[in-house]
Amino acid sequence: GAAGCVATLLHDAAMNPAEVVKQRMQMYNSPYQRVTDCVRAVWRNEGAGAFYRSYTTQLTMNIPFQAIHFMTYEFLQEQLNPHRQYNPSSHVVSGACAGAVAAAATTPLDVCKTLLNTQESLALSSNISGHITGMANAFRTVYQVGGVTAYFRGVQARVIYQMPSTAIAWSVYEFFKYILTKRQEERRAGK
Repeated sequence: GAAGCVATLLHDAAMNPAEVVKQRMQMYNSPYQRVTDCVRAVWRNEGAGAFYRSYTTQLTMNIPFQAIHFMTYEFLQEQLNPHRQYNPSSHVVSGACAGAVAAAATTPLDVCKTLLNTQESLALSSNISGHITGMANAFRTVYQVGGVTAYFRGVQARVIYQMPSTAIAWSVYEFFKYILTKRQEERRAGK
């Protein structure tokens, strides 16, 4: 558990600036044509902090995502593959379902993170300060703009994105675990 938390802290620290740039370039009517243009403009107009404005939200999303993801995978493996044999179909199904459940459960946090990263103009105009900072402010702004349903915008796309990703990740993990375990057993038997 601790290793997973530290890995998430380091991963998100490295990837958060890239996520900010990606989301700003994906916005409808994005003023940026190239990654370097976006990086320079954000740095010049908002400072280095803009690249980490959503870092705590990212962690707040990714830590529960990973916890739900792993617990769901393990639960499904107990149901589908109780003897824990190498079984590609159970790994694919368990991985896909685990990703779907985790993605759906953490979508409200992803919506708020995206708002913090993009500082979307409609949301900014509804915000008294004209600038969205922190997760609590993002949650309030999302609610003001779209009500409870706004927290789940994009949930289907997020689930569809995560299902193959987590299915592939678990399948590859289980495959290599099987190969490495098999080799170890062969070496022991040969000694």
